[in-house]
Amino acid sequence: MFKNLWSRLKNFPEGNPAAARYAVDGFLVGSATTIASNTHNLFAVRLGANDFQLSLVFFLPQIFNLLVLIPGGLFTDSLHNKKRMVLATLSAAALGYFIGSLSPFTAGYSVFFYLVFLSFASGAIALYNVAWQSFFPDVIDKEARNKVLTARTYVFLFFSMLSPLIVGAILAHIRNTNGKITAHQGFFIGSALLFLLAAYNFKKFQAVRKNTPKRITLPEIKNAAKSLIHNRPFLLFAATALFFHITWHFDWTLYFIGQVKYLNMNELQLGFVTVGATAMQLITLKFWSFKNEKHGVVLPFTFGIIGLSLCPVSIVAAVSLPGVIGPYAFLAFHTISHIPFATITLNLFQCLLQVVDEEYRSFSMAVFACLICISNAVMPVAGVALYHALGGDLNGLRFTFAIIFVLRIIAAGLWLLRWRHLQGSR
Repeated sequence: MFKNLWSRLKNFPEGNPAAARYAVDGFLVGSATTIASNTHNLFAVRLGANDFQLSLVFFLPQIFNLLVLIPGGLFTDSLHNKKRMVLATLSAAALGYFIGSLSPFTAGYSVFFYLVFLSFASGAIALYNVAWQSFFPDVIDKEARNKVLTARTYVFLFFSMLSPLIVGAILAHIRNTNGKITAHQGFFIGSALLFLLAAYNFKKFQAVRKNTPKRITLPEIKNAAKSLIHNRPFLLFAATALFFHITWHFDWTLYFIGQVKYLNMNELQLGFVTVGATAMQLITLKFWSFKNEKHGVVLPFTFGIIGLSLCPVSIVAAVSLPGVIGPYAFLAFHTISHIPFATITLNLFQCLLQVVDEEYRSFSMAVFACLICISNAVMPVAGVALYHALGGDLNGLRFTFAIIFVLRIIAAGLWLLRWRHLQGSR
C-alpha cells in the first residue's frame, strides 16, 4: 500500500511540489484528529460525565464553532496570505488539546474543564478547515485538484485507519480507570504535537495565485452577504448538503449507545469499527477518484449518501442477533456500507469549490461550515431525545434507526435531483 501511495505521489508534475506536501499534511492532520477524537466520549465518561454531559461533547464544540467561524472567515478573507490563518489555527488546536489533557487535575471541575478546552480545540480545527479550504485553490490549479486531494486523502485515510486501532488496543489492555485516564491524556498530548508538526510542514506552502484581501468594514460585510444571498448555485448546494448532514448527524450519539450498551463492544472492537470503515474507503478511493474524472464530482456523491443509508440497517441487524454474533456482524455490515463513503470524504469540498463566490471565498465557506455546525450541535441531541421518546430501549433504538434510514434515502434523492438540475442547466 505504501508503494502504491508513493508511486501516485511521484506521478505528479515536477512543477507541483505541493502535492507531496499535501500528502504529509494529510498524515499529520489525519493522525492528530483521529488519535484524540475517537476517544472524546470515552475520556468524558471516565472523567465522570453523566448522560447529559456526554451529549454536550457534541453540542458545546459546535456552538463554539458557530461563534468563531464567520468572524474567522471574514478575517481570513482580509489577509494578504491565508497561510497565516492556517498556521495560527493549527497552533491553537495544539494548545487546546494540550490544556485539555490537564482536565483530570482539576478535581471536581474536570468535566467542565474538559468541555471548555475541547470546544476551544474544536473551534480552532473548524477555522483551520475553512482557512485550509480557502487557501487550497491559491496553491493548486483547478485541473489538478482531484488528483492532489486524492493523494492527500489516501494518506489521511491510511493513518486515520491505524490511529484508532492503536488507541483501541492500548485502552483495551489497560485494566484500571486511572491508567485509562492517563492514556487519554497521552493521546491528547500526542495530537497536540502532531498539530504543531502540521503547522511546521504548512510553512513550506507557497501560493501560486495572488489573493486580493478584503477589508473588514460594514459595507464589505454587506457586499459579502449580498453575494451569498444572490448565489443560487451555492444556496441549492447548501440546502441539499445541509439536509444530508442533518440525516447523518442524527445518529452520532446513538451509534455510541448502540455499540456500548446493546452490543457490549470494548475499546478495541470500537477501534476495529473505525478501521473497517476507513479501510474500505482506502480500497475504493482510486475507483471513486476515477469516477470523478469521468463524471464530475456531483453524481458520485449520491452513492456516498446511499452507502450511509445502509449504516442504520447495520446497527438494527446487529442488535437483533445473538449477543456473541452481534458485534462481529455489525463490524461486517458497517464496513460494507462504507464502500462508497470515499465520495463524501473526497467530493464534498470539491462540490463546494464549484459554487462559492471567489471574491468572498472564506466567508462563503464559513457560512456553510456554520450550517453544518448547527446540524452537528442539534441533531445528535435530537437523536437521543427521539430514542428516549420511543421508549429508550432496544425497540426504541431500532425504530429510531428506521426513521434515520428513510431520511437518508430522501437525502440521496434530493442530491440526485440537484445533479439532474445541474445537467439540465448546462
